[in-house]
This record gives sequence, structure tokens and C-alpha cells, in this order.
Amino acid sequence: MVLYGHFLDIIELVLILANVQVLLLGASSSHSGIDIPAPQGTKFIAVADGEITFREFLGAGGYTITLSFDNFKVSYCHCDPNFIVNVGDKIKQGQVIGFVGPRYVYGISGNQYHDQDGKPTNGATTGPHLHLGIRIDGKYVNPLNYF
Repeated sequence: MVLYGHFLDIIELVLILANVQVLLLGASSSHSGIDIPAPQGTKFIAVADGEITFREFLGAGGYTITLSFDNFKVSYCHCDPNFIVNVGDKIKQGQVIGFVGPRYVYGISGNQYHDQDGKPTNGATTGPHLHLGIRIDGKYVNPLNYF
């Protein structure tokens, strides 16, 4: 299956991370997907028609939205906590489904992620960006193989 579409309103897509070790404030964190630098508030869109199946804070992913279709699950991590979609919403490809979130988030019970000054972060992050992860049948794949 080939997925089409731009998922951010920015020109630069850099820092491809597919099963690599990333240093985050002295701790290593392995994750699959791509990290796309973008200013807080940058809108992102659905890569395909589907249904929102998850929308809440998810540890290292921070505020996360998951779009599901067929045997795919596409997760958008480090989102703005003021969600504009709900679980169960039917989504069309190209529809705006969220915004890149802030670096810092407050009032999250059990959030173990903080910067060097002790401020609570939006998951394992050192600044605003969108992490895009794709799972097929529960296994992570490189998103760049589908765009």
C-alpha cells in the first residue's frame, strides 16, 4: 500500500530515525519512526482515510494521536494537548488532525519526563517536533517507505 500526502506544513523534513539510539539529555532512547522538526502549533494532516483509535498522553510519546486503517496504525507523537479529534472520529486523508505540541506540559500525573531544570516535557523530547511512527500488523516500519 502506498500512502500519499504531506503531513506537516513545513518544507524541511530532517533527522530520520529508524531503530537508532538517540541521546536525550544523557539518557538513551530507542524508537522507530521519523522525527520532523517543526514549530509548536504547526498543523499536521492524516496520511490516509481512517479512524482515530487513540488520543491521550503516552509516556515517551507525550500527547499522541493514533490513526488506524486496514492493518496500519499511524501514531503522531508530541502533539498539542488541545486535541481537535476524538477517538472514533472517521478521518479523511489530508484532513488536519492536530498540531505540534509544546516542549513543556504540566499537570500530567506520572509524567516521568523532565528537562535538566526539572520542567515536565511532552514525552521524551528536547523541543517541539512531530514523531511519526507506523505499525503494520503491530510491527514498526520505516514511514519513508510509504511516502
